[in-house]
Amino acid sequence: MRHRIRAVSALAAVVGLALAGCGGGDAAGSSTTLSIVGFAVPEAANKAIAAEWNKTEAGKGVRFRTSYGASGDQSRAVVSGLEADYVHFSVSSDVTRLVEAGLVEESWDDGPNKGIVSSSVVVLAVRKGNPKNIQGWDDLIKPGIGIVTPNPASSGAARWNALAAWGHIAANGGTDAQAEEYLTKLFANVVSLPNSGRDATTTFLGGTGDVLLAYENETILARQNGEELDWVLPATTILIQNPGAILKDADPKAKEWLDFVLGAQGQRQFALTGFRPIIDGVDTSGIEGAIDPNDPFPAPQKLLTVDKDFESWSALSEKFFDENDGIVTTVIAASGKAT
Repeated sequence: MRHRIRAVSALAAVVGLALAGCGGGDAAGSSTTLSIVGFAVPEAANKAIAAEWNKTEAGKGVRFRTSYGASGDQSRAVVSGLEADYVHFSVSSDVTRLVEAGLVEESWDDGPNKGIVSSSVVVLAVRKGNPKNIQGWDDLIKPGIGIVTPNPASSGAARWNALAAWGHIAANGGTDAQAEEYLTKLFANVVSLPNSGRDATTTFLGGTGDVLLAYENETILARQNGEELDWVLPATTILIQNPGAILKDADPKAKEWLDFVLGAQGQRQFALTGFRPIIDGVDTSGIEGAIDPNDPFPAPQKLLTVDKDFESWSALSEKFFDENDGIVTTVIAASGKAT
């Protein structure tokens, strides 16, 4: 049986990772356990980064408690009391929720990376050999195409997907009305709205749908785990930027962890699990599972960003995802696919 990527529920039980270094370790490190709360997609990357950090003097003996699930659900869980030293979410608005709750400093995104720790792009994952001949966004609204994408109510990945789809029209000369019409047609073809990006991947790999709207890194990781699928990098897509932050009452070791995550060694581990590095100079060769392992991250023809094309996360959250009258919220409600 092929190994499948394991789906993790949004409020999964916290799992301890035995990642202490060999031998006795230093006294401080061996007594430190960091709690990581994240969205489901980067679990493999964070585990690999932790293993590398444990080999360093700073990370020697440090252990980890982790919880992964849908980004929005995880953010709300931390506000409700889920223990965390470091959070790694899909969208910046999920960290903003923690700032507003007094759990994270307002200056969390003041650094040169603006709070971003990992990045990717939205791609169109298809069955091996691309039997429906999907070449771009316009093919997704054709009759008979079944789409899998997570639910924006809980999933940050779903929000990136919706923004990329909107931008296909709006960033190429279309009006807001035309972009909304496109989203309406797209969600009419949606056959499954799972809770998280990882759940969506698992659903697609289980046989549902013809196309999965996905992070590029999810497709690479799936092939690393023996799954058979292909993907299309659409001409217009969006730069996914995932934030990470340390909580106010975090163990001091959390700052050293974040420094490692943002450095060349941490970003190399992100690359090895399919993420695009956020700093220059990182080795991106030999990425198993990529279509071209030595050129794994080709440049899209048009790459949208939040700042350039959507003003800010605060502005787009209100416009597209307001729970009462956001454009995406109302389109999905009208489709009858979710409440």
